[in-house]
Amino acid sequence: MSVPDPKDPQDTKDHDALEAATLATRSLHGLSTELTARVPQLLEAMRSVGTGLELRSTLDRICETAAELADAEYAAIGVVDETGTGLSDFVTYGVSFEDAAAIGRRPDGHRGLLGWLIHHPEPLRLADLSADPRSAGFPAHHPPMRTFLGVPIRVQGEVFGNLYLTQKSGGAEFNDYDLHMVRVLATEAGIAIGNARLYEAARQRERWIDGSVAVTTALLSGGDADDALEVVAEQARHLADSAAGIVLLPAEEGGLEIVAVSTDDPGSVLGVVIPPESPVVATLLDGEAVFMEDAATDARMITKLAERYGPSMMLPLHSGGRVLGALATPRARGARPFTEAERTLATQFASQAALALMMAEAQRDRERLAVYEDRDRIARDLHDLVIQRLFATGMMLEGAQRKSVVPEVQRGVGKAVDELDVTIQEIRTAIFALQQGPAEVPSGLRTRVLREINMAAVPLGFKPAHRFVGPVDALVGELTGKNLIAALREALSNAFRHAEASHIEVVVDATVQLPDGSQGVRLTVADNGVGIPEGGRRSGLRNLRRRAEALGGSSTYGPGTGEDGGGTTVVWEAPL
Repeated sequence: MSVPDPKDPQDTKDHDALEAATLATRSLHGLSTELTARVPQLLEAMRSVGTGLELRSTLDRICETAAELADAEYAAIGVVDETGTGLSDFVTYGVSFEDAAAIGRRPDGHRGLLGWLIHHPEPLRLADLSADPRSAGFPAHHPPMRTFLGVPIRVQGEVFGNLYLTQKSGGAEFNDYDLHMVRVLATEAGIAIGNARLYEAARQRERWIDGSVAVTTALLSGGDADDALEVVAEQARHLADSAAGIVLLPAEEGGLEIVAVSTDDPGSVLGVVIPPESPVVATLLDGEAVFMEDAATDARMITKLAERYGPSMMLPLHSGGRVLGALATPRARGARPFTEAERTLATQFASQAALALMMAEAQRDRERLAVYEDRDRIARDLHDLVIQRLFATGMMLEGAQRKSVVPEVQRGVGKAVDELDVTIQEIRTAIFALQQGPAEVPSGLRTRVLREINMAAVPLGFKPAHRFVGPVDALVGELTGKNLIAALREALSNAFRHAEASHIEVVVDATVQLPDGSQGVRLTVADNGVGIPEGGRRSGLRNLRRRAEALGGSSTYGPGTGEDGGGTTVVWEAPL
């Protein structure tokens, strides 16, 4: 018999499953025929629990399977938080959406029977949980529950959470058979959750790495600095699953100023300055991260902006001993706190973004230096060669003018000399302008669109096709153009994260006529991916619509370019 290789994931999974089956055999050995008759149901439940790798769907499946196995009306899993004192998540089965909405906030595990089970992770069976002195009662609108069975779920020897079952069918109590079956199921659930957590951690790291690549590409593309900072904010918001992504840079008057924002209402945030007397500013400028459980109530936050946010991360953008600014990713009030893994990944992302910022700044400095050197050379050539030759030519013409006796020739030569003097003055003016710092010329819309497409090609693995209709640079205004770029970035990000597409086509048409008869610009992003699933998240599409409607335009979506209309086509348009 071969020994399982601990480095081989498949061997490890088979070994864990074997141990679970052994435990099941030992638990059932010698018990009644009634329990033995339920073994096929238990084995089917174990098989069902071990299917799939998505953590959330795994928890949902465990709840449903446990309820069916023990013939319970309701089931739930309380996930213990990292401190071991409360619940970070609460997954339910049997409670309708309407009931959950009426109940409101889910239990936090800090008190009552759920809190007791966190500190005493052992099986618990009650005939009437409402009569137990450890119970804290039910909130308003909670369904009635009497019988109770709770079993801890362990992952690699550590308590992951507790599995709760209530209301056995027919009003009966949970018996020893139910307890044995659910304990075995909890063992298999621990294995399935362990695998799902590993998979989720790998996927999470992959997303943060892709985000870092996109940020680095944007910053080093040589484009507009403000657009690059917006990319940092948007990537941070998506990756951290936060309500906002905020980039702050040192303000002239001290403190930190919000210079780039990704949120549903950026106008109310952009430009806000956190004063230098804020404890948070001092900590960030010292190169230390700030983590908060609730920004609205944290004493270190002294601005009104914090009132709208809950769990928050504020990370310094520092590299090479220099703090360039800060990155904030606050979640909405009442949202789940950031895990230790999320904090670590976000800190690494901020360090990568800071390094890319420094590299982009050095690259722009080199480009400016090259421009300065080239302008100095042109100025020297104009001064040392062109002006001297023009001056010598003027002297020759003046000599010829004096020697001529024909009045018409004298007047013509004199006019030519005057023109040369004017030309010399204009060249000197040009030399002076060349010696000044070059003004920052904003990139055209076409250039910015191409930059976004090139940036998206990195995580996608292929470059989206593109086409321009009409003089987009000349017709599209700055505000509309900036929002179009943000919409394009959102559409390409959605395609990368959800579409699984192999072909994407981007069209920018500045010749369209809007429904109200005005002239407008239309952005179309079409892919051949999997399309938008029923019930899937549509926050990105809502962001596109809000951007368009704020300008007097609209945003819609429909079938894509795949076979039989597969994929998605996003159409975003706004007045010129």
